Amino acid sequence: MASSSPHPLRRVIKVGTSLLRGSDQRDTAAVIADLAMALSARQRLGEQLVLVTSGAVGLGCVALALPSRPTEVVALQAAAAVGQGRLMGLYEAAFARHAVPVAQVLLTRGDLASRRRYQNASRTLEQLLAWGVVPIVNENDTLATDELRFGDNDTLSALVAAAISADELILLTDVDRLYSGDPRRDATARPIAEVRDLVELESLSGVAGSGGQWGTGGMTTKLAAARIATSSGIRVHLGDGRDPGVLQGLLEGERLGTVFHPSADPLPDRKGWLAYALLPKGSLTIDAGAEKALIEQGASLLAVGIRAVEGRFGRRDAVRLLSADGRELGRGLTALSSEELSQVIGLSSEAVKATLGPVGEAVVHRDHLVLTVVAPATA
Repeated sequence: MASSSPHPLRRVIKVGTSLLRGSDQRDTAAVIADLAMALSARQRLGEQLVLVTSGAVGLGCVALALPSRPTEVVALQAAAAVGQGRLMGLYEAAFARHAVPVAQVLLTRGDLASRRRYQNASRTLEQLLAWGVVPIVNENDTLATDELRFGDNDTLSALVAAAISADELILLTDVDRLYSGDPRRDATARPIAEVRDLVELESLSGVAGSGGQWGTGGMTTKLAAARIATSSGIRVHLGDGRDPGVLQGLLEGERLGTVFHPSADPLPDRKGWLAYALLPKGSLTIDAGAEKALIEQGASLLAVGIRAVEGRFGRRDAVRLLSADGRELGRGLTALSSEELSQVIGLSSEAVKATLGPVGEAVVHRDHLVLTVVAPATA
């Protein structure tokens, strides 16, 4: 995992549209110039850095003088096509002042949902880092359809951090830290300096808010990204990107904003991919006996434990495993299609074998299954 990897200190920094649009006092070019200066200084100290950026659609909207962010997919793709070149031009010029080469890396959800393409993306990023290049990663908004979109670059940044076994993920946002409520609307909201584990992180899901007009991710997506990264053994910092000094301080090890501590028992690489990179095609609701076997015994999911099937999926597709009361327990790759499973729900083990043969016993083998439930439910 990240803490035991032999590479130099490796960080992923994510900056969103709301920050890159800048302000009257600090425009987009100035924001990017500050980012380049801070990251170039750390690279000269031997660190390896990946920047995950939003902003292509926003810059495209500005170039086209659109009054607001489009809502139609085709219009978003077209705006991204206009803005992506402008965005990379700003980054290339800013990093060139510090003699640091950059590379454009555009990804869709499908690139990381495929195990082979996930590994290819990881190897490409590893090579760029070995060459001393700063990869500039963005979602491929020009080509991504709704089905293959991340929906926000917070999720993308966490998956990239996991793919390269980063040590830290820094999420820059337009608030100074995580609060118990939205400080812009709740005067009693208290600041949260650290989140110690996944149980505590899960309890904070109710404080999240939605993104602004120009962004797509609010605190909800940042907490989701923190869960992905910390589950993979990566420390996460949430900090105020409006102040260039905050990023500088975080890079120098100061305790600013909110820190999410990495899991003491991180998921192995493939289990993390199963849990967070795959796109589930359906869900299987299981009974209490199967739930106990999965959580307490590390067992495979057998057909006799399945009570309901939702969605249409084929063999080897990803599915969610749900408890009888609808809680997600885990995710995995199914050995049987939804059509095959619908034939055997409620049958005995002997009847399942008679219908499907030996392949029907383990629907989701434990080698292809990962638990995502934070803690067992209490009675």
